[in-house]
Amino acid sequence: MFFVFFGAQAQILNPVSWKTSVEKKSDTEVVLVFDAVIDHEWHMFSQFTPEGGSLPTVFQFKNAKGNYELVGKTKESPYKKVYSDVFEVDEYMFENKAQFRQTIKVINPNAKSVAVYVEYQACKESCIQLDKTFDIKLPALAVKASDISAATTAVADTVASQEESIVTDTVASSETEVTKTAVSDKPIGKKEEKKGIFMIFILAFFSGFAALLTPCVFPMIPMTVSFFTKQSKTKAQGIKNAVIYGISIILIYVLLGSLVTAIFGADALNALSTNVWFNIIFFVLLVVFAASFLGAFEIMLPNSWANKVDRQADRGGIIGILFMALALAIVSFSCTGPIVGTLLVEAASKGGIAPIVGMLGFSMALALPFMLFAMFPGWLNSLPKSGGWLNTVKVFLGFLELALAFKFLSNADLVLQMHLLERETFLAIWIVIFGTLAFYLFGKITLPHDSPLSHISVGRLMLGLLVLSFTIYLIPGLWGAPLKLISGFPPPMTYSESPYGLGGSKGNGNASTQILPDGAHLGAHDIVAFEDYEKGMAYAKSVNKPVLLDFTGFACVNCRKMEDYVWSKPEILSVLKEKVVLISLYVDDKRELPENEQYTSKETGKEIKTIGNKWSDFQITRYKANAQPYYIVLDTDGNKLAEPVGYTPEADEYKKWLEGGISKFKK
Repeated sequence: MFFVFFGAQAQILNPVSWKTSVEKKSDTEVVLVFDAVIDHEWHMFSQFTPEGGSLPTVFQFKNAKGNYELVGKTKESPYKKVYSDVFEVDEYMFENKAQFRQTIKVINPNAKSVAVYVEYQACKESCIQLDKTFDIKLPALAVKASDISAATTAVADTVASQEESIVTDTVASSETEVTKTAVSDKPIGKKEEKKGIFMIFILAFFSGFAALLTPCVFPMIPMTVSFFTKQSKTKAQGIKNAVIYGISIILIYVLLGSLVTAIFGADALNALSTNVWFNIIFFVLLVVFAASFLGAFEIMLPNSWANKVDRQADRGGIIGILFMALALAIVSFSCTGPIVGTLLVEAASKGGIAPIVGMLGFSMALALPFMLFAMFPGWLNSLPKSGGWLNTVKVFLGFLELALAFKFLSNADLVLQMHLLERETFLAIWIVIFGTLAFYLFGKITLPHDSPLSHISVGRLMLGLLVLSFTIYLIPGLWGAPLKLISGFPPPMTYSESPYGLGGSKGNGNASTQILPDGAHLGAHDIVAFEDYEKGMAYAKSVNKPVLLDFTGFACVNCRKMEDYVWSKPEILSVLKEKVVLISLYVDDKRELPENEQYTSKETGKEIKTIGNKWSDFQITRYKANAQPYYIVLDTDGNKLAEPVGYTPEADEYKKWLEGGISKFKK
């Protein structure tokens, strides 16, 4: 009964277990491998997850000076990309397992081990700030480079007290080297997230259809199909040749996607997607593509390429058909090039085989009409005639390219925190782009390659009305509207000139003039909150109110959900503002404590150097818990008035718990 009771009360969670190993590459280089096994339904975050969301995994190599040098960056297995409605950014996370690999060059032959400190966040319904310290034994390096061996180490996940999950791990090293098969530098990870790959395919497929409706490709359909039907001796042979032609188109574009993946590598593409220069370069590239589509200039491959390929197409047979498909790709490049380039940019942000999947979807949509019209030539009569509408499609795509370009520039600005492209600026640019597009569709603006327009078609009018409606929808975003329809594209509300909208103010407009107690600030929904336990408790005594102790984190998703969806309820908000003193302790606060306040935890043995370390140790030591959010109702002497609760998304349940604790407070 004692152990059952103890197990029910223990709330120290450790959802990630680690195992390390060492792989020898040469006489002087080894690869440190960190394998993380993540509990079911939990996840941890990539090193490259964008700022403004959950905390990334961070590796620190402690004893490098004079002993070893890092070769490149720490590589990791493929991650899952998920949009966070709370933080309004994409988050890169691992589920079930993750692997990290760091190559080092040993420069001190007497070096025996590598000290590595890893800091990371794990989340499910709660979020936990975790860290591990590894002392990894190096294998003997006085052997031939071809003799690849490894020294494996096991991380002791069971801590002495069974109450501390972030205690420094004891790493037990095997004294005997275990022979292993050589492993590539590329990380071995879980399967690519199916949903992301599927969306890339769908996006690419519809982009292929868009490319069909451009002046470089659309007129080629009847010309090419007629060629096959006239040159073939039988209808069956014509269909066969058209099918081979379509398959050839698919092969050419899939080969392009394969080359991108092979040259850059899946891991490199993942890393590039979070790189500032990657985002800036592709912003410039997409602006160039947009200018081309709008008619400023043509992006064309050398004519000599097209001439040489065209001569090869005259050879006949399968080889000739293959060169005909290549000729289509080259001749139509001025229209398809920007679309293909944009697709490869988007696929690069996914990494893995996404470029190959993207080119497969694009080429299938491009090739399908050629095959179908060859099988059913009578359908050619139903095709609309070529004309100025084809350039309209091209211009429409140009505007979309231009709008998408600013998403990449926004990514770079967010990472650098330069505040050059804040939310209001981003939305203003989009409003101008789509507003101009609406005027273009209504025929009020003409561009260099447009045909004279005496009237607009019903289809063009309907599309113009749709774009104008979208433009008007964007405008309230300048005043703080959430704009859920484009959630994830503009910067979050927190990254703006006016976090409460243009002309807006916090709360009811009187918040800025409110006199706050010493050490307090206005928190979520203008609740007076303390971030220091002692100051908050002292104030609670002075006003004789119970305390709501809130263990939280800046990067805690469910903490924000509680604040946004539960605390915002009028019946709960009134309680938090009037009946309790709120003390919010942030366990991920990275500000360093003054040197005279730094200490080593007696409970965990961990060095407490930051404010977040202090509050995390306080939660673990006093309440035997390490997850956030974590709420406790206290009296003015720090005694619990109700059993603590964690993430409680049901407002009625949270209100009942909160009022139950307050009712026990003796004034």
